Amino acid sequence: MDRKQMCVANVQYKKPTANEAKRAKGLLRYLTYRESRDAAARYAAGRERWEDQGMGGSVAEIAEHCEALQSKHVLLFSLVYNVNPDLIAMIAPERREQFVRELTVQTTEAFFEQRGIDTGVEWSYVLHHRKTDDQQSPGRHDPHTHVVLPGTYYDDGLGERVPLYFNRNKSVDHIAMLHDLTERQVAEQMDRYVGPDWERRYDDLEAARTAQLAITEQPADGTFETDDGRFNFWVGARRTDEQVSAAGYYLAVGDSGAEFRPLMGGLKHDEAELLARLLQSEIGGDFATLRQLADGINEMGRAEREAFFADVRRLDFSPSTREPDLDIDFDF
Repeated sequence: MDRKQMCVANVQYKKPTANEAKRAKGLLRYLTYRESRDAAARYAAGRERWEDQGMGGSVAEIAEHCEALQSKHVLLFSLVYNVNPDLIAMIAPERREQFVRELTVQTTEAFFEQRGIDTGVEWSYVLHHRKTDDQQSPGRHDPHTHVVLPGTYYDDGLGERVPLYFNRNKSVDHIAMLHDLTERQVAEQMDRYVGPDWERRYDDLEAARTAQLAITEQPADGTFETDDGRFNFWVGARRTDEQVSAAGYYLAVGDSGAEFRPLMGGLKHDEAELLARLLQSEIGGDFATLRQLADGINEMGRAEREAFFADVRRLDFSPSTREPDLDIDFDF
């Protein structure tokens, strides 16, 4: 896999102005009380939400330290460690939080050690458990951490606090250093938490998705219109992760690309592929019919759904016959 896709490690900062100080407190409150824009925090507000590494364990304490430890140009730095959800899905659910916490602590400490800041830097972090909102695979577990750092650190040699910088130039690129350390730490932890074959498994998942995307090289199954124009679509399936797939459609985007839009998720791999073939044969190129049939299947109860897929598995989709050899009742 491309190691740059393993984890996002972003750095931002806020200036020591009255307006930015107000925004900084808003950010701290958001990080304390929210998992994401749409979800409240899983834990009660308070010290247990933040892991205190010197910056405090509450909104008030962290805000106070940010103001006291600011530099001329920086009130606070904020970092985000966000591991690729495809890798998170390989980790046992009960170990994911531990994985992300370990990544945060080990990488942050290694980063300042490599920079030669022996006295360390005060920081605090909070862990969020949001769901992915990407359109191709929404709703997957996406644990990540937010780190808050001060604008200065104590220089033991000078005997005083000096500005903390994140340089990005030819001589010193601290952002590249952080990314490199993050990638190495994620790889080391994946070996321990998942096993040495994790990278091959990731590549297999990507290869399966690429093979599924190949249907967009064939004539489109139909078109539909939106406020943004008229688009081609292809009915198909896509691997959500190693365990489950989704059935839906691929949508033409840009001049030559296509993206998947799931209509039915949480399916076994063969169920998703068979269901996509069935829908393709039933909709007659009509997008509204595709959505209607998908909605009907989603509304099925467990027993009804099991019976439905038992029938679907008996269908003959061999290339010699365009139509399935068994009627499926779509009268929802």
